[in-house]
Order: sequence, then C-alpha cells, then structure tokens
Amino acid sequence: MQVTQTQLPEVLLIEPRVFGDDRGFFYESWNQHAFARAGLPAGFVQDNHSHSRRGVLRGLHYQIEHAQGKLVRVVSGEVFDVAVDLRRSSAHFGKSMNCVLSAANKRMLWVPPGFAHGFLVLSDEAEFLYKTTDYWAPEHERTLLWNDPALGLAWPLDGAPTLAPKDAAGVVLAAADTYA
Repeated sequence: MQVTQTQLPEVLLIEPRVFGDDRGFFYESWNQHAFARAGLPAGFVQDNHSHSRRGVLRGLHYQIEHAQGKLVRVVSGEVFDVAVDLRRSSAHFGKSMNCVLSAANKRMLWVPPGFAHGFLVLSDEAEFLYKTTDYWAPEHERTLLWNDPALGLAWPLDGAPTLAPKDAAGVVLAAADTYA
C-alpha cells in the first residue's frame, strides 16, 4: 500500500495494492499489521456504511468529545471528500483538503481525530464505508457549516446540494466548538 500526505499532513491518502485480472480484483482494505507499520492507528471500534444519491452532501461532521479518527472509502460510485483541521494548536487550523474517492480508484483516506469531515456525492449513487476509532456519541456531535466562506471550499456542485437539517444548520468556523 502507498500512503501519501495531503495538504493537511496528518490526513493521509491510502492507495492499496490491487491485484486484478480478467476475473476482477482483490485488495486488503484493512490489515492491522500493515497499517501499524505505516504509522496508522489500529484501534477501530465501529464500521459505518452510507448510501446516498447524486448531490447529497453529508457533513462537515465531528465530535467535540470522543473525537473520531476515520478511515473512509467508497465501494460504489464517486464522492468529493473533504477534511477540515479544527485543532487550534495546529499550524493548519481552519485549513481544508479535498480529494475524489471512488470505487474505481479504490483510494482510502485517513482523517484523524480533530478534523471535521464530509463528502458530496458526484455519481448517480454512492456507497461510503468508514471505520472509526471511537463510538458515535450524538450528544457530542457537531456540524461545521459546509459553505462557510471562511473555509473557502470549492464544492463541485451543479445546483443546491441535498442536506440533512443538521447539515443545513451547521455553524461557521468562527463560532464552532474546536479542539485545543
């Protein structure tokens, strides 16, 4: 597997070694030993799976307590994936990174604790899987406003996104609960 730093050094793009032939393909999406050798955490406690249609924007989510690291990937379709650094002590506080994750490119992204995360579905439908390092704690969940001008995110939208009420009501970075 190849691990590459993104614009936010702690957010890592992971490209697994894919074995393919005329029958299809095989790759390890998670191997505790290989990930540990690459310096990635091995303590996942929960797997999540979402299905969304084109134009659905989920995020930007984080938990102010019980912060979750996330290993994310797409198994069907394509998404525009975003992470925002919410650690005030970081030189990258308030900065973001984005990339396209798809079933075709088989890339994964490691989003460590201390970052907000979200994605926009680019294909007709997408199935998104992610492992987390802590359990979902709804009382600690927060949502950063996806279109806060201070973030400067260039979502590749064709019209208005489809949002959950909590995502439409997200807070701007200046008013957000953040990490030390």
